[in-house]
Amino acid sequence: AAVVGLLYPCIDSHLGEPHKFKREWASVMRCIAVFVGINHASAKLDFANNIQLSLTLAALSLGLWWTFDRSRSGLGLGITIAFVATLITQFLVYNGVYQYTSPDFLYIRSWLPCIFFSGGVTVGNIGRQLAM
Repeated sequence: AAVVGLLYPCIDSHLGEPHKFKREWASVMRCIAVFVGINHASAKLDFANNIQLSLTLAALSLGLWWTFDRSRSGLGLGITIAFVATLITQFLVYNGVYQYTSPDFLYIRSWLPCIFFSGGVTVGNIGRQLAM
């Protein structure tokens, strides 16, 4: 998480587009609260099937990005983090380090990339605020 938090301000300065959207601690705290809500929803909401849950969480995750970030670098890093973290999770499950009770997408739950994306955006907002 610390590496991801440090990565966002570094990428912003490298690309030459400083993040100026909603740069205050209240916004960061709201972002954390929305992330906790999305994470809680992934565990507690009952849907008819996992595709509905995954699509709902994907929409909520993109809504979190749109509400609290809106930068191309934030979107790119969020997608990259979700992809890499999902691959690492699949590798760990495949090698028997741990397992899901009912995997539905290549050894893992299909909603997991949405949680990684939301977490990446949230930690990135914390890192950007701390870098100020």
